[in-house]
Amino acid sequence: MLKNEKGQSLAEFALVLPLLLLLIVGIVDFGRVLYTYSGLHFTVQETVRVGGFGYNDGEIAEFASDHFATGDGSQLSVSISPDESARKSGEYITITLGYDVDPITPFASQVFSGPIHLRADSTIRIE
Repeated sequence: MLKNEKGQSLAEFALVLPLLLLLIVGIVDFGRVLYTYSGLHFTVQETVRVGGFGYNDGEIAEFASDHFATGDGSQLSVSISPDESARKSGEYITITLGYDVDPITPFASQVFSGPIHLRADSTIRIE
């Protein structure tokens, strides 16, 4: 006796499709986070060079927000250490940039409990 199995592959595909789409969206989201972190790291490297030339805190923060190309520069948090009044030639300056990335993957908010906070810092000697 032969059975009619015409709809079997369609039913299996319907069961696997949501998992496949979730996996693809997760991979894209992970790529977005890595791309944003790479841009954040590049931006902090360039920003610390500006700080090493003796620019003030306002100019350093403006440079960082203007040159952050992988996200919204106005959402960038900039931390500069030591304070502007304590910086002297020959000492070190450390700049830390922070940025929040909202995941697009469904259920990611339950895993990460909110946006993913990225942070990059760099140190250079003041000239």
